[in-house]
Amino acid sequence: MDSSKEEDEEIVYPVSPTGQYFNSTVFCAYVLCVLESQIPIDDSPTMSLLKDVFLPINSRFSSIMVDRNGKKTWKKVTVKLEEHIKVPVFPPLMSLQSYDKYFDDYLCRIATERSAEDQKKPLWDIHIIKYPKSNGAAGSLIFRLHHALGDGYSLMGALFSCLQRADNPTLPLTFPMNRRLSDKKRENESMFEKMNSFFSSAINTTLDFGESLLKSTVVQDHKTPIRSGDEGIKFRPISITNITFPLDYIKEIRSKLGVTVNDVITGIIFFGIRLYMQEKNYESRKANSTALVMLNTRNIAGYQSVKEMIKIDAKAPWGNRISFLHVSIPKLSSATFANPLQFVFKAHQIIKMKRYSLGVLLTGSLLDMMKKFKGPEAVARHIYRTMGNTSLSVSNLVGPVEQMALANHPAKDIYFTMTGDPQSLTITIMSYMENLNVTLKAEKGFIDEQKFKSCMENAYEMILKAAWDIPSKKKI
Repeated sequence: MDSSKEEDEEIVYPVSPTGQYFNSTVFCAYVLCVLESQIPIDDSPTMSLLKDVFLPINSRFSSIMVDRNGKKTWKKVTVKLEEHIKVPVFPPLMSLQSYDKYFDDYLCRIATERSAEDQKKPLWDIHIIKYPKSNGAAGSLIFRLHHALGDGYSLMGALFSCLQRADNPTLPLTFPMNRRLSDKKRENESMFEKMNSFFSSAINTTLDFGESLLKSTVVQDHKTPIRSGDEGIKFRPISITNITFPLDYIKEIRSKLGVTVNDVITGIIFFGIRLYMQEKNYESRKANSTALVMLNTRNIAGYQSVKEMIKIDAKAPWGNRISFLHVSIPKLSSATFANPLQFVFKAHQIIKMKRYSLGVLLTGSLLDMMKKFKGPEAVARHIYRTMGNTSLSVSNLVGPVEQMALANHPAKDIYFTMTGDPQSLTITIMSYMENLNVTLKAEKGFIDEQKFKSCMENAYEMILKAAWDIPSKKKI
């Protein structure tokens, strides 16, 4: 058969707009997910699991991105699984602390690796680390997935579909409920409340969209101990640090203050950031600093099965359904230092205001218009510049309530981070069982990751103590 005719018969389908943004000349983003095993890893089932379970999840896992008539498309290829499995060899008989160091260095190295060869095969790989860590993990799996394959919701949904409950594999994994205002409650609102919500939405939308537009184009955050503002940050070495907070105590703070878990962890992060900035440069505690919060724009309350996700008429189809909003980090003063709960209350106020805003939808519409008239590369430059103008990105995902297992390997923990962004700091959050994992990806040599971790832990302790002293639930 003629080769050109054979090529025409290959299965191709278009790349989503966001997928093109994440794999462009200016932006190449990966998601790294670390799954820690409680027992030593037996990698003998790896090939069969990838072939029979992972690849069938979505055709993108067996496709490469190519240009067809000036448009990006996915082209199905034969997957050589051995090219996607990496098993690094560390020196034998070392201390747990030494293996921690080797693991961290390896994780940071693959996070910043960029190769033209990556584009010639499906955009994912798995790294099997058969060495223990001081936190009790007997081994680790690192899933390195290109962001063009899907957003965090899609990629985590795919991963969870390969896992089972450790206590009973026949039962499905369950996830924390997403508390949202029910339609019934909205129906019971009075006319005054509905009018008030309408005007609040209009005002907040105008402010949100205006702020987002300015900070995406002409307004930059101050250079601070968390923002170097230098060019080429995405090529510099990074450090990845994980902090674990007990969910029970986070929920206790939530109940004491009458807010949400999201409000509490956001307040802790913002307070921890300002404590670090104050320790490194006292004046920077009041600098203009902005967090770019990455959002899932699906109108859903939890994960769907992969089968449901890939349905054409699904409410949460596979792909990249994300947008972002700018959130100003509250400034640190003597009053807020003395009463750190103000950071939680401020987070509650900000999140409540953003909830009644259509700024995220308008931002999405702006990107769609920009793509239509200027092309995907222009949108990628806009997103990249938007990230570069802010101090950090924040993204969060929920994990299962029960312990999960992969091929009879009980998972001790799971966390993730993102790469390829032009920022000195990225914070990702993920719940698993009774813990909340906060992962810091920092520019190595610029941010002191251990000092930052200490400040974040101090912020948690100070907020917990302040909340503990409150005798009853505080109304806001």
